[in-house]
Amino acid sequence: MYYPEQLARLIDALQKLPGVGPKTAQRLALFVLKLPREEVVSMARALVEARDKTCYCKTCGNFSSGDLCLICRDTRRDIKTICVVQDARDVMAMEKTREFKGVYHVLGGAISPMDGIGPDQLRIRELLERVKEGRISELILATNPNVEGEATALYVSRVVKQLGVRVTRIAHGLSVGTDLEYVDEVTLSRALEGRREL
Repeated sequence: MYYPEQLARLIDALQKLPGVGPKTAQRLALFVLKLPREEVVSMARALVEARDKTCYCKTCGNFSSGDLCLICRDTRRDIKTICVVQDARDVMAMEKTREFKGVYHVLGGAISPMDGIGPDQLRIRELLERVKEGRISELILATNPNVEGEATALYVSRVVKQLGVRVTRIAHGLSVGTDLEYVDEVTLSRALEGRREL
């Protein structure tokens, strides 16, 4: 009501971002107006390009720009150790620790009957196919330390142990209810070091 229509639309669009309320959206919109046109165009192109050209790795489910993500293509990684996470953002959190040298498997969520999400809605079948190939020596379960994450870890542990693979869980130094993407590197690094057998 106080802004031109185009600016009001920009503010509304920015409010759709997670954690951005009306005041922050207004502040960001006004900041964008002060930028040189070339920077705004570059930012808009980066948004569209990221949206159009980012996909998921066919092996692990991580963010990628092709069939395989950078981690799956890295020949220096230990392919015998798989860290199982809920979301591709969790891969970024784990990589910040610089402690884990294996590869990942992104489930795409957690078991949550209240939300209608069961094992069949997650990438558990793909994980089992990787394990059945026979090259895996350890599966590290790094799901979030909340009810859904624990239920998912227990389910995956139960089905994978039947295949004779060692299954560990990252240590509980993390506060319950916390998402991995918000945990600092030191805490996450210690949790990874203190993982335990399930």
